[in-house]
Amino acid sequence: MGEEAREVGSSATSPRPSVTIGSSLISMINKLQDILAPVVSDKPQISLPQVAVVGSQSSGKSSVLESLVGRDFLPRGRDICTRRPLVLMLEYRAEEPGDEHTEWGEFRHLPGKRFYDFSAIRREIQAETDREAGLNKGVSDKQIRLKITSPNVLNMTLVDLPGITKVPVGDQPRDIEAMIRKMIMDYITQQNCIILAVSPANSDLATSDALQMAREADPNGFRTIGVITKLDIMDRGTDACNFLLGKVIPLKLGYVGVVNRSQEDINKNRGIAAALAYEEKFFNEHPVYSNLSDRCGMPQLARNLNQILEQHIKRVLPDLKARLNSQMVSVSKELQAYGQPLESKMAQGVVLLNILTKYCEAFAAMLEGKSQEMSTKELSGGARIHYILQSIFVKSLEGVDPCDDLTDDDIRTAIQNASGAKNALFVPEVPFEFLVRRQIARLLDPSCQCLHFVYDELVKISRACEVIELQRFPVLRKCLDEIVVNFLREGAKPALRMIENLIEMEVDYINTSHPRFIGGKKASELAMQQLKAQKGVTDVEGQTSRTVQAKTGSRPQLNNENPVSSGKLMSTISKHTAAFGSTRTWGIPSIFGSRTSAVQSGRRFGEQSHSESMPSTINLREPPSILRPTETTDNEAAEIIITKLLLQSYYDIVRKNMQDLVPKAIMHFLVNSTKQNLQTAFIQKLYRENMFDELLKEHDELVSKRKRNEKLFEVFKQSLQTLEKVEFDVSSQTSSLGTDFSVGLPRIPSTLPDLHKTSEIIQFTHHSFSMPYTTDTTA
Repeated sequence: MGEEAREVGSSATSPRPSVTIGSSLISMINKLQDILAPVVSDKPQISLPQVAVVGSQSSGKSSVLESLVGRDFLPRGRDICTRRPLVLMLEYRAEEPGDEHTEWGEFRHLPGKRFYDFSAIRREIQAETDREAGLNKGVSDKQIRLKITSPNVLNMTLVDLPGITKVPVGDQPRDIEAMIRKMIMDYITQQNCIILAVSPANSDLATSDALQMAREADPNGFRTIGVITKLDIMDRGTDACNFLLGKVIPLKLGYVGVVNRSQEDINKNRGIAAALAYEEKFFNEHPVYSNLSDRCGMPQLARNLNQILEQHIKRVLPDLKARLNSQMVSVSKELQAYGQPLESKMAQGVVLLNILTKYCEAFAAMLEGKSQEMSTKELSGGARIHYILQSIFVKSLEGVDPCDDLTDDDIRTAIQNASGAKNALFVPEVPFEFLVRRQIARLLDPSCQCLHFVYDELVKISRACEVIELQRFPVLRKCLDEIVVNFLREGAKPALRMIENLIEMEVDYINTSHPRFIGGKKASELAMQQLKAQKGVTDVEGQTSRTVQAKTGSRPQLNNENPVSSGKLMSTISKHTAAFGSTRTWGIPSIFGSRTSAVQSGRRFGEQSHSESMPSTINLREPPSILRPTETTDNEAAEIIITKLLLQSYYDIVRKNMQDLVPKAIMHFLVNSTKQNLQTAFIQKLYRENMFDELLKEHDELVSKRKRNEKLFEVFKQSLQTLEKVEFDVSSQTSSLGTDFSVGLPRIPSTLPDLHKTSEIIQFTHHSFSMPYTTDTTA
């Protein structure tokens, strides 16, 4: 068909659209669809009113959409054609004299480019589909957004969804049916979505996939309008009258029957206008459908969709406005967190000083337990430091026994070493001082560990008290962290020196005159009491042993039995004397009398006595390289007990000193010093005008987020102002007409708090950002 025939057919089959309040509503929603496209994808809670077209593969969805537009613009083929959701915004524009073009299409992914050739629109849809979903029948849920402006359409927004298929082809996954069903359900379960369920009349309508899915998403049928296609190819003698009347599967919005172009019509390039004329003739001449003119024909479907969408928009308008209000408040809070761009050095200095002050205040607040973000689940901040000092350090020292690594043999060995070559008459001081110094030195390690624990906690606190403004400036954040760590490291050095000095002081001077020290006299008394108690047990055991010996008639062997003969002893002495080249007897003859002399005088040089053999020699056992005492005498046992008592007494004195002084040293030199002097260190190192630009350099992502949120803020504000205007127009016209154009849609309750005072919110948020975010909203 030619252009003239199309125009005639179009004007003959559908009334020229007129601008009404409803038309302005749908036009406004179309603008919001376009403006809020990125917002809808990022924030799914904003659901704009639209019509989702659902149907099985080859059910006639594409023909319905093309008939509504009046143009051929959708891809065609034997297999699945719609492989990505196509958001189709129809916008009525009255034809004006002198217009070179009255109809065109625009893709969102090609901003500013208009397509006047609708076959080029088809090719671009196919190319964009292939770019995202591949060339071999792949499917994607990424939208293609197309706006068609024409004087021959009614304002509405439709979403052409992929057809329901059951057998995968090409590169489609095995679960292609479930994948497409999920994609469809994501759209039609939204309460702001009108479901256009397309079912072919030449199949069993009772088992229609589109109607089944619509019933799942809309059980009561409040948002579903049924479309029965291909009525002209039903078996002769049958019709879809009962379905059109809603007697089989009732729907609140009813059904509309249409006639599609056949594949032969498409192959012969039969135009939409001719197809609409044929449809009108078919319904007028049909004996059944001629009586159902309000339920048949593409023009009737267009009018129904337009009216339903208008009424639906009116009903969801309060909820939509509340959601936009909520999003605008959220965006305004984000903008407050991002802060304003810094232009001058003065502004940079003020912001930097403010950040440093807030950081130090937050650090001090966490140490003092005054933080606003106090946890009720675990200890934090200064409470953790107190736990380390008291519950870990102090209590750990309480459980240390100074003699736990000293045995009685160790103490006895130390006492004997201190006595030298003679036996000590009293307990010497040297072993006590040696042992107590060694035990005092053991206190250094836990004291240093306590210092390191507190240092680590301060680092954690410094990283937990970062103010919100620091998120804007990664360089400043890094510099602050480095300065804090270095400051804490420097603060730990005097604390460590103080702890080492405390230990060295205790080691260098053993104050035995301390009033709490037990002293030697008291230790001796306690030792004698312990020995008496032990001796009583030993006497009982000894008496039992003697009784057993008396009964058996045995006696212990003495050490002086079987004495060595004097001849043997003299022979040994002579042997060792000859070995050293001397004939001195070292005074031995005076001990043993003249017998030895007589024996020696009776011998001649070179003579050997055969009547008397040489006696065997006694060889001494060489001392081992390490000597340990063998048996413990009563005196040594008393010395051991006394030494232990003295060790424990003095160690307790030193331990209490360390339990008191080490936490004081850590708190003074590290914790309190950091809290008092950290801000001064920040200002000295960072508050320099030549460093402002580098320190306050914002992250590129944050800059882009701020710009995006600025645009969103203006979009939301403009949208709300537009909604208020349309809402006012709707309410004024409704009150003047006194009629309700409702078509049975239920009122959707708002799930948000009452935000009806839109103007107040706009004024509040606009006041907060009036300086940096004021732009022209008249575009």
